[in-house]
Amino acid sequence: MTVKRQFLTACIASLFALPAAASSDDAWKAFSAEVQARCLGAVEGNIEKPKIVVDPFGSQSYGLAIITGKAKGTATEISHVCVFDKTTKTVEISGELPQDAVKIDIPGSAAR
Repeated sequence: MTVKRQFLTACIASLFALPAAASSDDAWKAFSAEVQARCLGAVEGNIEKPKIVVDPFGSQSYGLAIITGKAKGTATEISHVCVFDKTTKTVEISGELPQDAVKIDIPGSAAR
């Protein structure tokens, strides 16, 4: 096979991979958005102005996130771990983790 033919074959093969990569990126973004929405919904009313960091891929079976903010009605900063079951689409929230136990810097949030 000539070098030119090998190059053309490689170019054509790479074009077929582009839609798969794009849809995969879209699928991961949608997954992350779903984890964020469900986890924030699970702590609604318990944390004032919650901030969330979502693991963009999670584990094989679970989506994972950390939510932080002020416990409702207090000045106490807390965090929760959120676990999203990829199969059942349900979430579970951990107990409160105090600020001195967890240090989370979320890009774009105010410095503490």
